[in-house]
Amino acid sequence: MRAGIGRLRLGACLSLSGRHARFGTQARLGLEIWQSSNDTAELVIEDDQSRPEVMETAMRRLAPRCDLMLGPYSTHLMRRAGQVAASLDRLIWNHGGSGDDVEAAHPGHVVSVPTPTSQYAKPFIRHLDSAAEPLHLWIVQGKGGFGRQVAAGAETTAHSLGIHTVRLGPGEPLPSAPPAAWALFCAGSFEEDVETVNRARALPRPPRTVCAVAAGVREFGDAIDDPRGIYGVGQWFPGSGHGAELGPAEPGFLAAYEDRAGVLPDYPAAQAAATAAIAAHCARLTGGTTREALWAAASALETTTLFGSFKIDPGSGVQVGHQAALVRWGTDGPVSP
Repeated sequence: MRAGIGRLRLGACLSLSGRHARFGTQARLGLEIWQSSNDTAELVIEDDQSRPEVMETAMRRLAPRCDLMLGPYSTHLMRRAGQVAASLDRLIWNHGGSGDDVEAAHPGHVVSVPTPTSQYAKPFIRHLDSAAEPLHLWIVQGKGGFGRQVAAGAETTAHSLGIHTVRLGPGEPLPSAPPAAWALFCAGSFEEDVETVNRARALPRPPRTVCAVAAGVREFGDAIDDPRGIYGVGQWFPGSGHGAELGPAEPGFLAAYEDRAGVLPDYPAAQAAATAAIAAHCARLTGGTTREALWAAASALETTTLFGSFKIDPGSGVQVGHQAALVRWGTDGPVSP
C-alpha cells in the first residue's frame, strides 16, 4: 500500500456500544472532526461492541482495506489489537490503551500516543508532596490490569517522595479509623471510582483530599453529588493550551466538538484526533504505509499536537514525551489547580 497516491484510508475499531461506548463515541467524533479538515483522508470505523473477539474480527476485516490502522479504546481491547497487528505484520497506532504492558508488548507493531498507565498518578502525588501538611495516602485499585498498573505507579511515586501509603484491592473496606489527615487516590473503572468516592465521603472521617481517574472526565460531575474539590487525573483536559505542530489546533477542535456534541470533549476525543494526525503525517513523510516505513518515521518523530507532546522510545514504541494532567473540580467543572 502506498500513501503517495494522495488519499489515505484510516480504519479504526471503536466501542460504539457496550461498556466503553461513552468513550468510544467520543473518539469517533474526535476522528470525524480531524477528518473534516483533511480532504485527502477517509475514515472507516467499525463498532467493536467493547468485546475483544468482536474487535479482532472487525480489525482483520478492516486491515486489507485500510492504509493506516488505529487501535480501539481501552487497555484490554488494545492488548488484543496489538496481538492481531503482530500476527498480520501491520503497525497499529494506539490512542486508547495506556497499559504499560500493552504499550511495550509488540515493538515495531504498536506506536503509542497516551502516557503509560503507571505514570497517571504522578501529577497528583507531586501535588500531595507540595502540601503544607503531610498526608497518609490510601490507594484503591479497581479490577483488572489498568487499575493495578495505575495503583502500582502511584505507590512507587509516593514512596519515592516519602509519602506513607496503604494499598487496597477491589472491594476492600476503606479505613474505619484513619488518621486525621489522609488522602484517597482511586484507579478503577468509571463506575468503580464513583462508588469508591461515594463510600469515602460517607465515612465518619472522610479523606481530606480525594483524587480519582474517573474525575478526569466531565461525566463525573453528573455521577457525584457536589464534586467540588475532587481532583482528577487524565491524559488531557480542555484548555490545556498545547501548541499543535500537527493536526487541529485546540481552540478550533473544541469549538467544532462543542458545536456537534453540545459539550466540551474529554481526552478520548483529543487523543484519537491527535493519533490520526500523527499517523497521517508519518505516512505522508515516508510516502508509503509499510510497517517498516511507518515505524521508522514514528521512531524519529518528536512533535506536538493539541493532545500534547509526542515522542516514543524507538526500541519499544512506549510513549515517553506525553505527560498526564491534573485538574480540580470547581463550580464550573474541572480546571487546572
